[in-house]
Amino acid sequence: MAYTTTNPYTGELIQSYPNSTDEEVEQAITQAHNAFLAWRETSFEQRAAILQKAADLLRQNKRKYAEVLTLEMGKLIAEAEAEVEISAQIMEYYVKHAEALLAPRIIESEDPAVKSASIVNEPLGVLLAIEPWNFPYYQIARILAPQLSAGNTLLLKHASNVPQCAATFEALMQEAGLPQGAFQNLYATRDQVEMIINDRRVHGVALTGSEGAGAIVASQAGRAMKKSTLELGGADAFVVLKDAELEKTAKWAVFGRHWNAGQVCVSSKRMIIADEIYDEFLKLYTKGVAELRTGDPMSPDTTLAPLSSQGAADEVKEKIAQAVAYGATALQVGPKVPEQGAFVQPTILTDITPDNPAYYWEFFGPVSMIFRAKDEDDAIHIANDSPFGLGGSVFGKDEAHAEKVAHRISTGMVYVNHPTAVKADLPFGGIKHSGYGRELLDLGLKEFVNHKLVAVTDIDGNF
Repeated sequence: MAYTTTNPYTGELIQSYPNSTDEEVEQAITQAHNAFLAWRETSFEQRAAILQKAADLLRQNKRKYAEVLTLEMGKLIAEAEAEVEISAQIMEYYVKHAEALLAPRIIESEDPAVKSASIVNEPLGVLLAIEPWNFPYYQIARILAPQLSAGNTLLLKHASNVPQCAATFEALMQEAGLPQGAFQNLYATRDQVEMIINDRRVHGVALTGSEGAGAIVASQAGRAMKKSTLELGGADAFVVLKDAELEKTAKWAVFGRHWNAGQVCVSSKRMIIADEIYDEFLKLYTKGVAELRTGDPMSPDTTLAPLSSQGAADEVKEKIAQAVAYGATALQVGPKVPEQGAFVQPTILTDITPDNPAYYWEFFGPVSMIFRAKDEDDAIHIANDSPFGLGGSVFGKDEAHAEKVAHRISTGMVYVNHPTAVKADLPFGGIKHSGYGRELLDLGLKEFVNHKLVAVTDIDGNF
């Protein structure tokens, strides 16, 4: 596994980084454990001050941090700046709320022998975070901020194509005043990941990534009797009811599918359109996609970025070809994308039937699957007929009715009249092959704490 920075727009290899040695990994675990012994004794005020400083530094140097994102994984510079901002917002959320969210819970026992009982939330120790390349800072922030707030310490194994992003975030936290060892970046190998999970000083692992990686890590954590959380793939349904405001809905669909070049777990990948409005929606949507402009992701004029690597682009193109071979119809949309860079021509797939393997796939790029629903029940059936269950959205003018439809969709998140989004103050996570566990809010904060019962009883009492 080579950790390298390769510019997805130019194809230029910028820098390579050596893998961590086993000795470096062992030293990092030791430092993280020693840091935990001290960090767990710090006050919420001390922890909050460091997180607030990190948030302030991100905002003060927003362009600098954003340029690293665009250089390594190719996202639009405006989207990169937005990622810097939401990372700061996540930190500030826990600055404001962590202490209250982790406050002891008083239990009123009906047994008179129990004088008092409470559940206290105590940190577990060292955690391993395995993160993907598509949102390099955001993915770190949404595990780092809550777990530092809880009193845990973290080791980071980031994606091999964003080593500078990983190192940059580590340097950010050091500048913010985080004690040595409390958050460390490792250029770890797969064998070293298992070594970390098996170490008795490591108490849990959080992974965001592919189904394959999730299955391996969850299995390793299970054998080691360690807690794990997984956020895996998604093929979000974008359900358009017959009363939807079509022009606005089509614009949201274009955005929902193509932000971050379509490389988002919660992209609007499967658009399920009521039969009565299918043709008009397809016309409006195709027009919107055709207006996207590829080019240098550092330019404000570019609205569709390259994919993260040439390998990723080639994989998407091959999956399109396979979908067509099994009977799908592919429509390439918009001006021809540049030959330079890891670009994929925006493509709309229709006529995808359940006997086509692509019906169940996740396309990680600017590829839209569009389905015609006979009626509302059929739309819900199509939405739920997926191995994934991450997010989804329902569009309709009657918000109350759209919300009822949302309740019938089997995913971890459903938005009404907006594509699935990422927010600092809303939880994130899915079901089925999209993983388990939640991140952000109190749900993410308490994934890796010991909910310990402390009960005081009358010594003369009888249970």
